[in-house]
Amino acid sequence: MTEQRVLPAGDREQQVLDRIERARRRRPKLREERITMSHGAGGKATQTLIEAIFLEAFRNPLLEPLEDAARLPVTGDKAGGAVTMALTTDSFVVSPLFFPGGNIGDLAVNGTVNDLAVAGATPMYLSAGFILEEGFPVADLTRIAESMRDAAAVAGVAVVTGDTKVVQKGKADGCYISTAGVGAVPAGVDLGVARARPGDKVLVSGPIGDHGVTIMLARGELDIEADVVSDTAPLAGLVAGLLGAVPGVRALRDATRGGVATILNEIAKAADVGVLIAENAIPVRDPVRGAAELLGIDPLYVACEGRLVAVVAGERAEQALATLRAHPLGAQAAIIGEVTAEPVGLVTIKTAFGGTRIVDLLVGDPLPRIC
Repeated sequence: MTEQRVLPAGDREQQVLDRIERARRRRPKLREERITMSHGAGGKATQTLIEAIFLEAFRNPLLEPLEDAARLPVTGDKAGGAVTMALTTDSFVVSPLFFPGGNIGDLAVNGTVNDLAVAGATPMYLSAGFILEEGFPVADLTRIAESMRDAAAVAGVAVVTGDTKVVQKGKADGCYISTAGVGAVPAGVDLGVARARPGDKVLVSGPIGDHGVTIMLARGELDIEADVVSDTAPLAGLVAGLLGAVPGVRALRDATRGGVATILNEIAKAADVGVLIAENAIPVRDPVRGAAELLGIDPLYVACEGRLVAVVAGERAEQALATLRAHPLGAQAAIIGEVTAEPVGLVTIKTAFGGTRIVDLLVGDPLPRIC
């Protein structure tokens, strides 16, 4: 590796601000005249939709970083200083509603908690909105609510408000859940993908692709049997342990729609850097790998619901790895690559055969409705 020049802290902060400002000036255009399923897949179409429509309509400094949760400065703590809160929102339209390892209820809680956790926040409170289709079985709704209750208890959060709507039969797909979550960000914690810089290492907290493959097989549309279950789990404890033990954590993301590949591309784009990963270093369970090969899907693009991607200062990578592995949810964590100065904006992978290829953003929609 070439020697990386370390900039003074003030210059690094200015670089981050400059990157965010450049992102503000981008004006992508949505070429399609109608929304397609690809717009919800988490890849290129999703990013264009968000930036061209929603970011343009709602543009403000709190939204523009496009992190998993917004950081909100709130004044007036007991010491007279500012308190930072994190706010996130999410919607869950998974099909089927019940799948090996979980259901839409615990998925909704864990997904919301994880968006707060990777922002460095301690999750505290959730809201839950339900859109129910006429004729939906009450027994199924009870099961979903009980799963949410149990997941919230494990994550240490409370569901404190909500809403319920019922639509005519055929106007929904049983049950949709929309959530919001609030958490407190400890002093000194400031994470974001724009903070990645050359020399940093990229880690994943465990095997990837479990959730997406589980959902695909649970639909019963394919004659494939595999011993896979969803990895849905709350990551707040894992994140708290990492941030408490390891200085130099730059960014955290949970790899949901679009998988790890999407997160890596977001890092490269936001930080004006390259990302180089090694195929042999990426943990994938054998049943997931086998099912993905049969389906013609790259596990890098498959959603997880209990895995995170971490960007850590290079000199802290081994410490971060040991800290993750000390937690049950990070027992199979791995360092999968590094941040590079070039090529700017691109993710590349060293293949198992010794070659190198580009890992681009997802273009199509291989796994619809996985969360």
